[in-house]
Amino acid sequence: KMEDFIYCTCFVFSVQRGEPECPEKTHPDTERTCKLHTERPRPCTAASQCIRPICFSFCVSRFDYQELLHNSTFCLVPRGRRLGSFRFLESLQAACVPVLLSNGWELPFSDVIQWNQAVLEGDERLLLQVPSTVRAVGNERILALRQRTQMLWEAYFSSVDKIVLTTLEIIKDRVFSHVSRNKYMWNSLPGGLFVLPEYSTHLAHFPFYYLGLGVSPGQEFTAVIHAVSPLVSQSQPIMKLLQVVSKSKYCSQIIILWNSEKPPPSRSKWPPMPVPLTVTDGRRKTTSRFLPHVSIETEAVLSLDEDTVLLTSEVNFAFLVWRSFPERIVGYPPRSHFWDPVKRVWGYTSKWTNDYSIILTGAAFYHRYYHFLFSHYLPQSLRTLVDRTANCEDILMNFLVSAVTHLPPIKVAQRKQYKELPIPQVYRTPGLTEDTSFFGTKSVPWANPEHFNQRQECVNSFANWFGYMPLVHSQFRLDPVLFKDQVSVLRKKYKDLEKA
Repeated sequence: KMEDFIYCTCFVFSVQRGEPECPEKTHPDTERTCKLHTERPRPCTAASQCIRPICFSFCVSRFDYQELLHNSTFCLVPRGRRLGSFRFLESLQAACVPVLLSNGWELPFSDVIQWNQAVLEGDERLLLQVPSTVRAVGNERILALRQRTQMLWEAYFSSVDKIVLTTLEIIKDRVFSHVSRNKYMWNSLPGGLFVLPEYSTHLAHFPFYYLGLGVSPGQEFTAVIHAVSPLVSQSQPIMKLLQVVSKSKYCSQIIILWNSEKPPPSRSKWPPMPVPLTVTDGRRKTTSRFLPHVSIETEAVLSLDEDTVLLTSEVNFAFLVWRSFPERIVGYPPRSHFWDPVKRVWGYTSKWTNDYSIILTGAAFYHRYYHFLFSHYLPQSLRTLVDRTANCEDILMNFLVSAVTHLPPIKVAQRKQYKELPIPQVYRTPGLTEDTSFFGTKSVPWANPEHFNQRQECVNSFANWFGYMPLVHSQFRLDPVLFKDQVSVLRKKYKDLEKA
């Protein structure tokens, strides 16, 4: 109500004048609130002692403070003991547009953050003009202001780590000004901390800015195949995969990342192909598949396992989908995470459900910048964990991309089996999950129950480092137009996908 608003503003104004007496209109809950904040009862003998108790009790007796804060459109941020910094951060977190009533206050990180896009500035000498000022703000600008408060909060203020890291990055940009972020990078999603100037200082080189710049990603991709098995036969799955991928009209080159114990075969052992083929030593490290290889010249990367089974039409369709969503992972094999309320840990599942939150990088497209981010942003401890277990690199990449975009990956088409099936064994190990094996064999890593247990542990280790669960669930799947429609196959562009 207006009388409540007038009371609060007059009360703050009396404190600014330094009046030693408390206002006559005190609330009966004042003493109780003083006990709550100081752990001992004390009378209010000066305005500086009762400004917080009276104002707080005046609201808490009628409203829930957090509910009131999150349901408010504007939040007054007056001058205080810490220049209102606590109230200011509270407002940002709650998506409540801060109305600053502290003349001359230098806002945090103001040399890189454009605060006029997130806050309103009032004059603490003209408090009674504040209501008319905020009423004059249109709905479209209110929405833009609230969206910007959330972007800034998530990017720079949601944790002490982010505040410290932002400070250090700003200092680094000052020192190395020739390789620094511009203000657009600091004030646009995903924020300056995820935009590494060592990679590039041009906006068009990052997948997050394509839409804003009105540009499209390139029309070619580089396939990176992770090989761990020695080449002993021309009928191995990797040979079939090379033929399938090389037939794509969008394929620029194929890189085989050789992580086998045996040395790579000579070029004559590989089949002839219409695109360049490069065999690179992966140094037997699982994380090497996400290193920023200099030979990758295209923006799009198609990550493949050596035993992946795909059709050329599936590769083409997934690539065209990725060009519409270049900041996300786009691919075929989905997985999901869940919260176990009994064990109070995160779980990992490969069951086919109505949603997913992970796309395995055994058959997926993503932007090459994520290679650089994977190797330069993530800590060495997480990469060491992946190399030690030879597992979870795909989960870690999904964590990273979801943390950057706050968006889920995208699944395409309905393929359920994307691995070359091993030779069936006579036995079947009891209790195997769907993620471990199709046939209960010991010939591949994912047939080992320990492999699945490691992935469960990885999910929790990654969530602990990020400080929250960045993975986002989705029920979204993209199929080609006319997919399984009752029309002539001659009218369908990707008719082979219906057979997969």
